[in-house]
Amino acid sequence: MASMIRSLACIALTFVSSLLVPGAARADEPLKLGYSDWPGWHLWDVAKEKGFFDKAGVKVELVWMDYMASMEAFSAGKLDANSMTNGDAMVTGAGGKKGTCIIINDYSDGNDMIVVAPGKGIEKFTDLRGKKIALELNIVDHLLLLKGLEMNGMKESDVTIVNVSTPETPQTLASGDVDAIGSYYPFSGQALKQVPGSKTIFTSKDAPGLIYDCLYVSKESLAAKPEEWKKVTAAWYMAVDYLKDPATKADAIKIMAARCGVPPEEYAPFLDGTRHLTLTEVTKSWQKGEGLDSIYGSTKVADAFNLKHKVYESPQEIELYLDPTITMELAKSKGIAMGK
Repeated sequence: MASMIRSLACIALTFVSSLLVPGAARADEPLKLGYSDWPGWHLWDVAKEKGFFDKAGVKVELVWMDYMASMEAFSAGKLDANSMTNGDAMVTGAGGKKGTCIIINDYSDGNDMIVVAPGKGIEKFTDLRGKKIALELNIVDHLLLLKGLEMNGMKESDVTIVNVSTPETPQTLASGDVDAIGSYYPFSGQALKQVPGSKTIFTSKDAPGLIYDCLYVSKESLAAKPEEWKKVTAAWYMAVDYLKDPATKADAIKIMAARCGVPPEEYAPFLDGTRHLTLTEVTKSWQKGEGLDSIYGSTKVADAFNLKHKVYESPQEIELYLDPTITMELAKSKGIAMGK
């Protein structure tokens, strides 16, 4: 999840090299799918370990990478698809490498957090006025903070933002040099664990749908192998069903926790902070609308954020990044009514 990206210049540089790299895998090669450390994407390991790709009849190579590195690899044509937030996908697109969202994996429902240190006199969101907040500029938790400020009648100028990389936010909070941090799981969870008495003051649960996490496929690969991507989509929803089934949920959590490197009992409480969408639920998110319950409305908000903070210069055509066709066809084949 997930960052709303760091360096457009880096993306632009890597795109140049993509001109020399084929955009889609050869027929005998597995699809290369990038993913990184976010609970919404840990579920890809369930699809692999439980044989759902094989069951769907598709060869997939999962490529585990740091989030920023995965975006650079996608921009350079080294991945057929990458797991990205809806806002970040427009950053790679503005840099020249547009992808198409075919799967909405989840929306953040509490795992993106504004965490406050103890002893700072912060009991409610408006107590952040005049405080120092460490977060990574121009990424999702900067967006989350701005949403919190808006919902509480405050402005960005009412707080002091200290720019630090997301993995550094736990130790930054522990240092005592700032009053709060903006971070996403697992780093937000690490901060709560490392700093006794710390607590959340605002989370993505307060703005559900602000941050969608998705699978974006390169235009080249999607055009060359549409049937294979239909199979990937089928395998994904097999994994979602496996996670949602009470009989198999514990096994799914065990696999996901192992990818994150934490015990299942430590991982499980944070799982609710990422809303993995079932095939029935996701048909609603694919409906066009202006609100955050629609990926179209959410992506419009993300585009405005990117423009305001000069992540890129020109508004993006949102519909170029979103295509519900494969998901909707799968839902229809299973008798699921659209958007119901």
